[in-house]
Amino acid sequence: MKPANHHDPLRICLLSYRSNPHCGGQGVYLKNLSRALKNLGHSVEVISGPPDPLLDQDITVYRLPSLDLYNPEDLFRTPSLRELKDPINVLEWVGVSTMGFPEPFTFGLRAQRFLKDKFDRYDVVHDNQSLSYSLQSIQKRVPTIATIHHPITVDRRLAIKAARNPYRKLQQHRWFSFIRMQKKVSRRLSRIITVSECAKEDISREFGVPRERFAVVPNGISTELFYPLPGTPREKNRIMVTNSADIPLKGLAYLLEAVNEVSKTHTIRLTVVGEPKKDSQILKLIRKLGIGPMITFTGRISNGDFVRAYAQATMAVVPSLYEGFGLPAGEAMACGVPVISTSGGALPEVVGDAGILIPPADVRALTEAIKGLLDNPDRAKAIGEAGYRRVHQYFTWKNAAEATLEAYRETIHGHRQF
Repeated sequence: MKPANHHDPLRICLLSYRSNPHCGGQGVYLKNLSRALKNLGHSVEVISGPPDPLLDQDITVYRLPSLDLYNPEDLFRTPSLRELKDPINVLEWVGVSTMGFPEPFTFGLRAQRFLKDKFDRYDVVHDNQSLSYSLQSIQKRVPTIATIHHPITVDRRLAIKAARNPYRKLQQHRWFSFIRMQKKVSRRLSRIITVSECAKEDISREFGVPRERFAVVPNGISTELFYPLPGTPREKNRIMVTNSADIPLKGLAYLLEAVNEVSKTHTIRLTVVGEPKKDSQILKLIRKLGIGPMITFTGRISNGDFVRAYAQATMAVVPSLYEGFGLPAGEAMACGVPVISTSGGALPEVVGDAGILIPPADVRALTEAIKGLLDNPDRAKAIGEAGYRRVHQYFTWKNAAEATLEAYRETIHGHRQF
């Protein structure tokens, strides 16, 4: 029996092809949205690819077996003959072996196979950015909606631009070839959720999806995980950034250049949450600039250590060239840390007037902003307090879940009309 009115609980199926709970916005989104929907009284089941999304125990998770060829514990392993008896596994192996990223496509095939006799168990299926061809078949059986966090075409452009030779450029073109599928599928969905007005405009333009099909639902910030620690003294001239990845989109290189400039006039320390790869361009840049003694990489840390690191920081910097939402900015604000952020993508929607905004990829502007906060502790304190208030007013997961439910009901209504 389908829900009869606006107040009946929904039976929700969330699809998520790769949702690492420790890094990346998709895993954070899945974990917190599923919890908030459940808290509002709805039934939530998750169909997941690797790694384990580590959801709360009262949320049912169906973990679909796959080759998991990107598992860092056994990277690009050779599948067994038994595994290759499954044609979907063959597609996955061939895709990875030819430098592609087949997981969104093959996860969709596995999810469709899993759901084939279970469609009547759900009122709505919500896809977390796989945008697999299989969604087209699933949508015929049950109301289906997808979240697109940001247009991956931006990542592709920046990755190709940063590639150092024609072979690397070809690799990037091949890796991002799944975008063709995601564009086609997104155009055929009746409803899409995205996390900011900026992301809506960019996805609409780059994917060719009419604006009226979008529901803008800002992410929440996990204020039970990110919060101020009263009584913890801030370490003087300690900057914090939550990205160590060698990904051009994240803009870490520009922050390192700025730290080098600031160090000429100020004693400064940079804490980088995470750990770069051994052959990373980031490590090469640090060596070139000679700023290694000023920088601490934390590796993976617990939530408690994360909060303590924020509490000890003078400021947090978000140097990204583009963000579809900007969780690092929101998490720092929730901890009461003053934030300097670029204006890349949706970051101004998150930071608002509760932080300092500078243009992306502008080392000079970033240098001056950092110096300005280091030299004015009272201003830094006021910015930190304003950020804390802004997060608690606008960015809760309860708000996000309620707006997501509204989008679900619109999708269900449209499916019935169709």
